[in-house]
Amino acid sequence: MDAAAWRERDLRVLWHPCTQMQEHHEGSPLIPIRRGEGVWLEGYDGRRYLDAVSSWWTNLFGHAEPRIAAAIAEQAARLEQVILAGFSHAPAIELAEALLQRAPPGLDKVFYADNGSAAVEVALKMSFHAHRNGGDERRTRFLALSNSYHGETLGALAVTDIPLYRRTYAPLMMKPHFVPSPDAWYRAAGEDEEACALRAAAALGATLEDMGEEISALIVEPLVQCAGGMRMHHPAYLREARRLCAAHGVHLIADEIAVGFGRTGTLFACEQAGITPDFLCLSKGITGGFLPLAAVLTGDAVYERFLDDSRERAFLHSHSYTGNPIACAAALASLSIFDSDEVLERNRERASLMAEAAEPLAALPGVAEVRQCGMILAVEMARSDRSPHPAEQRRGRRAYVHALEQGVLLRPLGDVLYWMPPYCIDVEGIARLGEVTASAILHVAGDDDA
Repeated sequence: MDAAAWRERDLRVLWHPCTQMQEHHEGSPLIPIRRGEGVWLEGYDGRRYLDAVSSWWTNLFGHAEPRIAAAIAEQAARLEQVILAGFSHAPAIELAEALLQRAPPGLDKVFYADNGSAAVEVALKMSFHAHRNGGDERRTRFLALSNSYHGETLGALAVTDIPLYRRTYAPLMMKPHFVPSPDAWYRAAGEDEEACALRAAAALGATLEDMGEEISALIVEPLVQCAGGMRMHHPAYLREARRLCAAHGVHLIADEIAVGFGRTGTLFACEQAGITPDFLCLSKGITGGFLPLAAVLTGDAVYERFLDDSRERAFLHSHSYTGNPIACAAALASLSIFDSDEVLERNRERASLMAEAAEPLAALPGVAEVRQCGMILAVEMARSDRSPHPAEQRRGRRAYVHALEQGVLLRPLGDVLYWMPPYCIDVEGIARLGEVTASAILHVAGDDDA
């Protein structure tokens, strides 16, 4: 069956995520993929696409990585699933041990979930419930950063500050308080990234002075606000946020769902600030991009607040596939690759090559900034004064289509093009990213760039 036939079948039965389906009915690209290998995806028409976005930031070591595939097959032949309430199994135990061994010190327990949004739901509920079990029923609100994104279930969406996702469902959600982001894009004239971060931290401190007694937790995407446009901030904000939260009895939730597992240059982004959050949320790359799995890591101080004879004081949150053995086996295989292949060291070399390939992009018309944090690189298409290009130009969308025609998957965030490739990308692949991204930017350049 050819690609056109697959597209026709798809549109009869599938509703795609994060998509205005009308665009596909009107001819927008819809590409059926039959296989993947390394950084490449192959369509049913034989065309190949360089996966510059790691298939929604999940894939770490390349498609069809044989060591993870083998671990999955071996585990599937032994035990595919068992209830984790009252039962246990080796992969869940071994993965929890491995995560805690690698995580920032002071995290002692692992609670499994199915995906990133679910992990955030777990952390929010666990924080609230821990305060309640500790006798403090005032702490019913949450703080989040402006321009934050934490998922699309109702709790996670409530602490998300992107109107496109949040506005429609606002009547259904709890009402958090948003504090200024340390996003370096908004640094003042003459202000460096650290000063910008500290200015936002001072605003957080003022908020906690004003309403800290009613706050359960602050949730933060460490170093990079990904869905908000790959906006980046200095680690100084995390250090100050940790200090301020501790001073006011507020939990700190680190949402490392997108930035964990080596994306920022360290295994966990929090390491770059030298802090330990009260909750560390992990998903996406945890299985190397093979299977859905999430984990929330927390400390004994939180865990012990739930130990009681009363089931009402227990944390009764559950998912049917919590701690699935096959997913845990995939995650264990993924972690072993970090050890055997010196992944973080090699990523630093690749990040340098990415920076070199992207350097010419900053001088192209319609580009306001090129920024990078480890293996995440973003190109902000905006005017020189940092104001956005007219929305009707749809530069991001047009750049995406142009790049697809050139065999590169660049899925933009508005008018922000970004690279977050699998870690196996080679010199030729990085060079190709640079060439196609430049071509896409020039393709969409407009009269207001002159």
